[in-house]
Amino acid sequence: MAKNKYYVIWEGQKVGVFDSWNECAKNIKGYPNAKYKSFPTKNAAEQAFAGNYYDYAGKTVNLSIQLEGLKENQPKPIFPSLAVDAAWNTSTGDMEYRGADAQTAKEIFRQGPYFDGTNNVGEFLAIVHGLAYLKKKNSNLPIYTDSMTAISWVRKKRANTTLQKTSRNEILFELLERAEKWLKENTWKNQLLKWETKIWGEIPADFGRK
Repeated sequence: MAKNKYYVIWEGQKVGVFDSWNECAKNIKGYPNAKYKSFPTKNAAEQAFAGNYYDYAGKTVNLSIQLEGLKENQPKPIFPSLAVDAAWNTSTGDMEYRGADAQTAKEIFRQGPYFDGTNNVGEFLAIVHGLAYLKKKNSNLPIYTDSMTAISWVRKKRANTTLQKTSRNEILFELLERAEKWLKENTWKNQLLKWETKIWGEIPADFGRK
């Protein structure tokens, strides 16, 4: 059921729509200022190729357009909904997270960067932040994440992290403690759902650094 990504090259050795990263990489390697982007469906890629690169650069395409090419038997995300994601820099250890409208990718909140974090910690905090945000709005919208680990932590109301506390990341441990306290003292009806990256592409809250 899972589909590969499709890659559009607007400027490169060859231009067009390609169905593998290897083919895309071959046609952008060594090309100055190559312009390219990935899409989850062939239909979305073909529509993008017919348009202007700058309409898509650094943006998540509206999911209503991206998902038009999916087969009827393939699952589709629920809209409206909130998407959350975290980004962790493997070289510096900096972590940040954010929430976005799952359909339009419009950013709703962003926190960080924090020193000496982990991706799982960020994903967990992002979900709890999202739950608290929606509760204040009296909203039962579902929340999408691409981390089953974070969903598990939220359901257990405990961040099962092996992260070591340092003088640089004390704030993260304070945030984790507050998040766990919030989970134990509050109830919610929001569904916590897994974002199907292999079918739908990167989660709309993604930081676009892959």
